[in-house]
Amino acid sequence: MKALLLFVLTMFLASCAGYQLGGAKPTHLAAVESIHVPLFENDTLQIRAESYATNSAVDALTRDGTYRIATADTADAVLEGRVSEIDYSQISSSREDTLSTEELSMEITIEWVLRDGSNPARILEKGKSSGETRFFAGGNLHVARTNALPDALRRAAESMVARLADGF
Repeated sequence: MKALLLFVLTMFLASCAGYQLGGAKPTHLAAVESIHVPLFENDTLQIRAESYATNSAVDALTRDGTYRIATADTADAVLEGRVSEIDYSQISSSREDTLSTEELSMEITIEWVLRDGSNPARILEKGKSSGETRFFAGGNLHVARTNALPDALRRAAESMVARLADGF
């Protein structure tokens, strides 16, 4: 009976070998616990893209849980971003008129830089992340594009946070 109990206890402890609580942050970001996210910039003609991108980045960081959101004076790092491109491509067209688009694809590119909070000249990580969504070009194309914008930005922000939190 003691041998069985000892075996079960040994297997229980051995099954947890190598496991550690928390995320598997990249080694060069191990000291970063909190991030400040100022308003992103917008190089496109899409209105409110900078505020949607900033909100998406904060939401993605909060959902991931690897880093805390902090103010500029208490943060270990500052995440600066810029919505640099929005590309549209036709997915499907009308059967009667091939120039009449029925479904479009929107791809958004965000360029971002993670700077050290105590020394802004020191760049901890930088990159480009993109997000794509599809939408139907119904009655009003402008409204359809505006409605698709938050989804594409959410996907780009999740890609950015995955790189910051997991290294890929």
